[in-house]
Order: sequence, then structure tokens, then C-alpha cells
Amino acid sequence: MTARSRWRAVDGLLLLDKPSGITSNAALQRARRVLQADKAGHTGTLDPLASGLLPLCFGQATKFARFLLDADKRYTATVAFGLTTTTGDSDGEPLERRPVSIELADLRSTLVRFTGDIDQVPPMYSALKRDGRPLYDYARAGVEVERAARRVSIRAIELLSFDGTEAMIDVTCSKGTYIRVLAEAIGEALGCGAHLSALRRTATSSWTLAQAVSLADLEALSPDAAPTCLLHPRQMVAHLPVLRLPDAAAAQRFAWGQRLVVASPAHAVATPDTAGGDALAVWGDAAGDAGFLGVAEVDGEGVLHPLRLMSTGA
Repeated sequence: MTARSRWRAVDGLLLLDKPSGITSNAALQRARRVLQADKAGHTGTLDPLASGLLPLCFGQATKFARFLLDADKRYTATVAFGLTTTTGDSDGEPLERRPVSIELADLRSTLVRFTGDIDQVPPMYSALKRDGRPLYDYARAGVEVERAARRVSIRAIELLSFDGTEAMIDVTCSKGTYIRVLAEAIGEALGCGAHLSALRRTATSSWTLAQAVSLADLEALSPDAAPTCLLHPRQMVAHLPVLRLPDAAAAQRFAWGQRLVVASPAHAVATPDTAGGDALAVWGDAAGDAGFLGVAEVDGEGVLHPLRLMSTGA
């Protein structure tokens, strides 16, 4: 068997507990090798410092990755006061040390101030791109690039512990939130500066670490056993409203990518969490997972427009 011929079609979502010390792409490639998957991607990166829940997509699951990119995230973060760094976390070089004298009541009131919608300027050490190059390339070359502030939402912050110099907090936030930037902002608000010394993602959308497999456990499996860790792609859009097509003929036309006229978007059967904009999870009349056909939108005239389709031959 050649190196190329060992790759195969593998479809599904892997909830991986990424260890700290490696990049998200390195974790993805190691998982891909175990599964021997010919197509793979992730749904948002974790910094090398960070550990925790990293959803990885394989095969047809990559078609629905954007629906997880938009999901809320939850983290346990350790904020170290009195030192700022070049990267905003403990992987960076020290910048400035300041004395720390924080009252617990002041810390609690400061955390409340950062709850809700806030503006963040993305850090230079990030994977965001400018003119095709990631910002961290500019940062490593000593070049500062102007970045526009972005509005993010901090849904909740809970103080878990505080020893006078470090605080552990539980943060639930919207997509695009940089916990490093949040840690720095909290430190500045308290007048002593801060950086992120540890970070663990504990949840993405409705999934938690309790459902994840560690990289070590995954790599202990054989290529035949590893796919049992995968979730069906339909579960990536379980939060969307559901539209069930009336018959096999309509299902076939939709699977071919054809537009369909539906009587009304009201035919969508709402799931418990319908937070997904105008997108609908479309199902046909086949039994089980085979009934999931893809994701579509309904326009104002009641026409169903396919957005992402499951491949019928898979």
C-alpha cells in the first residue's frame, strides 16, 4: 500500500480534547492519520497554550463546519496579574511588571464590567490574515499592523478562585472572542496588568469536554476502531430548525441540488434551540441518519435554496 492509497473517505465530527503544547493543526493531522481520513478540517483554532474541546471535521462533516464556527464557546482561564507579555499569554516574552494589590470586591466588580457586549482589538499574535499573511507573521517581523476593533459578547464570567495574584475564571462568550485580550483588559482595569497563564475550552455549542476523546486515547485505537468516536454530520446542525420534505421525489430533487417550492417557511419544525438564522436542516423520508439531506434557506417567496448537501453516494 502506498502512502497515498491508505487515505480513505471518513465522514463525521470528532470531539477532541486537545492537549496543551501543540497547535490545532498538529492535533488535526495526528487525528487524521489515525482515521486515515482523506479530508479534514477544524472549526476554529486553539492556541498552543490552550487545551480542551476542539471539534474536528472529516469528510462530509467539513461542509457544515461554519455552523460550529458561529457557536458560543466556554473556557476556564487563569489570569496572572502583575505581568504583561508580548503575546498576552505565558508563551510570550515579558513586557512590564507592576505591583499587585487587588481586593476581592474590586476583582468581582471588574469582571461584571466586562460582561455583555464589548469591543476587542484582535492581537497581533493571531491567525487573522492581512493581505494573505497571518498577523503573527507581521508580529514576528516586528511590524505592527492596524486592526479594527470587533464587537464580541461575553455571556457570563464566574470567578472560580483568587489567591491574590492569580484568578481562575469561567467564561462563556461569542465566536471571535480572544480570552488573552480579555485577560489583558481585566489587568489594565485593575491597574496592574495581566496575562493569560492557562486556558482550557470546556464547551462548544452544546458539546462539553465530557463527550470528548483525548488525543492519546484516540492514537491508541486502530484505524478500524477510531471511526466509532465520530458523530454523524447531522449533529453539527442539530440546533437548526428542521424542514421535512413531503415525499421521496422532493427529497431526490433536493439531493440533486435543485430548488424546491415549499408552501411556507412555517413548515419548518422548530427544534429546542432555533438559534441559527435563516438556515434549516433538511430531512427526507429515509430512515435514520440517511434521512439527513443537508442545509438550506427558504426565501421570501417560499423557495428552498440548498446551501450544503450530503453526498448521496457516501
